[in-house]
Amino acid sequence: MNAPTLPPPQAAHSLPIREIETPRGVRAWLVEDQTAPLIALRFAFRGGATQDPAGKAGLANMTAGLLDEGAGPYDSAAFHERLDEFAVELSFDADRDALGGSLRTLTRHRDEAFEMLRLALVEPRFDEDAVERIRAQLTAGLKHEAKDPDSIVGRAFAEAAFPGHPYGLAVNGSLETTPGLKRADIAALKGRVIARDNLIIGIVGAISESEAIAALDRIFGELPARASLTATPNVAPAGAGTVIVKTIDIPQTALRFGRPGLGRKDADFIPAMVVNHIFGGGVFQSRLFKEVREKRGLAYSVWSSIVANDHAALLFGGTSTKNERAAESIAVIREQIDDLTRNGPSDEEIEKAKKFITGSYALRFDSSTKIAGQLVHMQLDELGIDWMQRRNGLVWAVTRDDVMRTAGRLFGDGKLLVAAAGQPQGL
Repeated sequence: MNAPTLPPPQAAHSLPIREIETPRGVRAWLVEDQTAPLIALRFAFRGGATQDPAGKAGLANMTAGLLDEGAGPYDSAAFHERLDEFAVELSFDADRDALGGSLRTLTRHRDEAFEMLRLALVEPRFDEDAVERIRAQLTAGLKHEAKDPDSIVGRAFAEAAFPGHPYGLAVNGSLETTPGLKRADIAALKGRVIARDNLIIGIVGAISESEAIAALDRIFGELPARASLTATPNVAPAGAGTVIVKTIDIPQTALRFGRPGLGRKDADFIPAMVVNHIFGGGVFQSRLFKEVREKRGLAYSVWSSIVANDHAALLFGGTSTKNERAAESIAVIREQIDDLTRNGPSDEEIEKAKKFITGSYALRFDSSTKIAGQLVHMQLDELGIDWMQRRNGLVWAVTRDDVMRTAGRLFGDGKLLVAAAGQPQGL
C-alpha cells in the first residue's frame, strides 16, 4: 500500500486481551471486565457443515441443535428448567466451517452455568424423543424454505458455484437428507468434531485469569485431545458467465450473483473491503443502492458482500425485483462493475467508505457477548491478538492505487454467476 490519504485515527479499541492456556492445554483469549457481574463465553470447533458425511447434509446443524436438548442426568425439559432457574443463556450453532456456541451468565451463577455447558459438550444425551423433535423442527423450516424464493435462489447459487464440494450443500440440510440423520450419525459427528485441538474460545467479563483457567479446564478439559476431521479441499467458485433459473410462479424474481473473491489472508483483503463498500456493501452509500434503487426503482434493496470462508472466497450479492425487470437489474449491476474496474470510484467515495468502515467498527464491541464473538472471529481468521489496534489504521492506509488494483482483481473480467428464482424475463 502507498502512504495514507488521511492520518490514521486512534484504534477503535484497546481492550486488554490476554492469551491464556490451562494445564490441560485449553487455550483462550480473555478480556477481564469487572464493571458488571456478567460473564460471556463464545467458542467454536473448526469443522462445521464441511464435516457432514456424503448424503447426510444438515448433520452438523442438527447436532448443534441437540446439544442443549438434554445432557448428563437431565433430559431436555429438566436441562432447560435448570438453565432457566439460574438465568443461563446457552445456545449452539453450526456454519460451513465451525460448530460452536455461546454462554452468558451472571457471575453468581457461573458454577452452575459452566457445569451445564460441560454436560452439554461432554455428556449430551441425544435422546430419541429429542432427536425426533429437532428433526420435526428442521423439517418444518425446510418445507418453508422450499417455497421461499430467497432460499431457493441461495441454494441454486451454491450448487452451481461449488458442485461436488461441501460448500455446495445447505448447512441446514434438505428434505431428502434430514430423514436419514440418525442418532448414531449425530453421536459420531460429535465425537469427530468436538475436541480440544480445534477449539477456539473467547471469554469476557467479571472473571480473573486464574478463575478463567480453572473454569475452562472444568468445561473443556474432558473433551478428546484431538478432533478427527475430514480434509476439505480449497475451491474456486465455478460458473462465472452462466445464468441459473429456478422457475417459480411469483411476480418477483430473487437474484443472486457472484464471482471469485479475495481470501482473508490476501494482501488486498482490506482494500477489497473498501471496494465492496463502494460497490454494494454500504447500504445507502453504495453504487448499487443509488443506481438500482434510487435512480431506477428496480428494487427495494440490493447488496454485495465479501465472503471469505476457510476454503473459498466470493464476491457475492443479491436483490429482488419485478420479473420483467430482472434482466435490467443485472445489466445495471454489470455496468457498475465495468465502471469501477475501468474508472474506479471518486476520491470522495473512497474517503466516505473508509470513514464508515472505521467508524462502525466500534459497534462490534458494545456488549460482552459481541466482544467474545469478536475474540473468536479474530482467532478463527488468524488475525493476531493486536488486530483491534491495527485494523482501522490499515483501512485508513488504503490509497486510490490500492482501490484500483483491487477492483481489477475483485471484478476481473466482470463475468458473474447469476442465479434467479421467479419468472425472470430476458435472462
